[in-house]
Amino acid sequence: MTDKAEDPRIRRARLSGPEQVTKDATVAEMAPDGAITVLVQGTNEWVCTPGNENKIGDPPMCMNPMGMRWMMDAMQGKPKPTNTAPGMIYMLCGATQRSNTDPADKTSPAIPIGPHWMITWPFDAAANGLPTTVRDKGAWVMFAGTPYAYLHVCGSPWEGNEYHEGDKAVWTMSYALCECRRSTGSIPSGIARRLAL
Repeated sequence: MTDKAEDPRIRRARLSGPEQVTKDATVAEMAPDGAITVLVQGTNEWVCTPGNENKIGDPPMCMNPMGMRWMMDAMQGKPKPTNTAPGMIYMLCGATQRSNTDPADKTSPAIPIGPHWMITWPFDAAANGLPTTVRDKGAWVMFAGTPYAYLHVCGSPWEGNEYHEGDKAVWTMSYALCECRRSTGSIPSGIARRLAL
């Protein structure tokens, strides 16, 4: 029998979220019907699952209780999620998904999605000015317009440089030349006014 410390399922599950969460999380396998088989009992409220890297839509993930309730509802095909507060799900190993618009889709070709984390609470993309298309940076609302709409944030929340009191802030920004200036050689007056503000 494989030692628990060397079990690839446990290692994969723990890589799905930030160490601050996963080091004390329960590691368990989760069946499509919601049955849980605990591999390692944790001491915090989080559950990490290894997923099945050979199955589309079954990535390694780490969930808090409300995130887990949302995920189980989706897996069981319930008409809407039953979490009563926002949930968190980390998928920092990336994932594959059948659809960006239909949580019940089981037949479309796989969509590869990079490392991300999710806030499982109904987000209205249009009302909040958020995109609804798969992207490799930033955020979008997945399953927009359905009861399973949630905020999908690319990358890890731990990426980037940390600011510490006393640090000198250095912002690195660049601007692309707008199409209107490329074609006319000047900036339209409305845009120039906004840039001057």
